[in-house]
Amino acid sequence: MLRKEASSKPNKVLVTFEFPAAPWVKQVHLVGDFNEWDQQATPMVHRPREKVWQVRLELDKGARYEFRYLVNGSEWLNDWHADEYVPNIHGSDNSVVRT
Repeated sequence: MLRKEASSKPNKVLVTFEFPAAPWVKQVHLVGDFNEWDQQATPMVHRPREKVWQVRLELDKGARYEFRYLVNGSEWLNDWHADEYVPNIHGSDNSVVRT
């Protein structure tokens, strides 16, 4: 799930990324254009009360970012609340967030 909010900086947007918690999920990383697809750069935090994994990023306003969730270091999943989806070179789709 994605939530977008105004930032205190006029050229930025705060985007909260959330991935649903499940008993089989031990770790989630947010991977995408904003971190050059570095699989370790953006770990998500487990929030048991809200039943989600979550991370908040400040991204450029008016931009478009492709991303995916890397679950347990091996499973690539999309955000089904993304703004759109685009094919990737691996034969699947990437999620897209527009700011």
